Amino acid sequence: MQDKLIIFDTTLRDGEQSPGASMTKDEKLRIAKALEKMRVDIIEAGFPIASPGDFEAVKSVSELITESTVCGLARALDKDIDCAADALKPAKSFRIHTFLATSPIHMREKLRMEPEQVIENAVKAVKRAGKYTDNIEFSPEDAGRSEFDFLCRVIESVINAGAKTINIPDTVGYNLPQYFGELIENLIKNIPNSDKAIFSVHCHNDLGLAVGNSLAAVLNGARQVECTINGLGERAGNAALEEIVMTVKTRQDVFKCDTNIDTSQIVHCSRLVSTITGFPVQPNKAIVGANAFAHESGIHQDGVLKSRETYEIMRAEDVGWNANRMVLGKHSGRNAFRTRLEELGITFKEEEELNAVFLQFKELADKKHEVYDDDLQALVSDTIQGSADERIKLISLKVGTEIGIKPKAQVTLSIDGKEEHAKAEGGGPVDATYKAIESMVKSGCNLQLYSVNNITDGTDSQGEVTVRIDKSGRIVNGLGSDTDIVIASAKAYINALNKVFVDNKRAHPHQV
Repeated sequence: MQDKLIIFDTTLRDGEQSPGASMTKDEKLRIAKALEKMRVDIIEAGFPIASPGDFEAVKSVSELITESTVCGLARALDKDIDCAADALKPAKSFRIHTFLATSPIHMREKLRMEPEQVIENAVKAVKRAGKYTDNIEFSPEDAGRSEFDFLCRVIESVINAGAKTINIPDTVGYNLPQYFGELIENLIKNIPNSDKAIFSVHCHNDLGLAVGNSLAAVLNGARQVECTINGLGERAGNAALEEIVMTVKTRQDVFKCDTNIDTSQIVHCSRLVSTITGFPVQPNKAIVGANAFAHESGIHQDGVLKSRETYEIMRAEDVGWNANRMVLGKHSGRNAFRTRLEELGITFKEEEELNAVFLQFKELADKKHEVYDDDLQALVSDTIQGSADERIKLISLKVGTEIGIKPKAQVTLSIDGKEEHAKAEGGGPVDATYKAIESMVKSGCNLQLYSVNNITDGTDSQGEVTVRIDKSGRIVNGLGSDTDIVIASAKAYINALNKVFVDNKRAHPHQV
């Protein structure tokens, strides 16, 4: 019988630690539902003790998800573990994931603990988690730079204490595939009770080797991979789920295991995460990039036409390309609209929310005639991202641009319920618009990134604008979409400003 490779998705936890990628509770629920539909085995929903918002998000995911196991991260501290257990209580199936650093530099500089203290605290944490569940995962943080004999002692001790999954993190992306694979093999061989736990890996992409290291580990006995959609994550990111899954599926001649993932949902999940976080997928990204199945070379095109297998090692349809072509138009009714949203995993608690999105849909349908699934995802994000926290609203925007004359913008905003007006000139219509907004808001933010992407094909496509702004070291992303790119730009900037003005203090754990 073929081994199962467990897919542990940490988009909602580690992925959210990307600068500017923070998500609201409702956005996390949309992603969690999509991950469940894709048949992800374990969804790491967050770090409950980080903030009240994180706690509520993990609790809400626990209430919503029934088919996947929901996991919460906790440092090796009683208060963290108790908090995680409380947030996970509503889940049909849940896991507590606790961690403690084991590398000399981390123990010395960060923990200020002696090795024996680390073992003692690790065992204590696992036993504490055992009060709530027998599904316990332990991570020796920075395992890739830990002394081998000591790492073996720690792992043996926590398995004896009740840990069922041992996750080996390459916390700083330092390892190379050959050596990381050997590490996993040697750990399994040398730890006496290794057969009582599943070995897992969690690799970072600082050297661009997260996927390579993860796959090397699988070839050497690891049976769980921790990964994120689109490789999202802190610094250079994490191992990309879609690349792990499709490599194992495509190279069954090499791998002695396979996943339960419904690969037809991969592209949908990728686009959803991209839309919500404001991190565009690069065109040449493996599996989910726009060019992943495009053939420019004449030789390649000729070969594909004669036989697809000449230049394609997997089918585009297998990962969900061309599966999102459900078309709605201005004559589509409310029921068809609601049904399609539900198929996409989008539901609303209040009828008013559905009404608001439906009105926006009708307006969009008048502009571009055919509305695709990607349009709907962007529409929902754009419509409901304004909430009680939305202090700034765009009321009107008028721009004028002419060759030889400086572009001008005239903007009306509602700021804390009061209308304000401003005019400005700039190097272009977007620059003029942003200067007009700033003259009213006076945020003092620094614009770090401005990016424009089309959501679907055609000249009537919605433009999706992503901005990244920095306010005193706090980085946030803003997202806006519209068939008018200047309006989309204004929406994105205002979305980012609203996030800046929301108090969002979080206690991030040290990176696992």
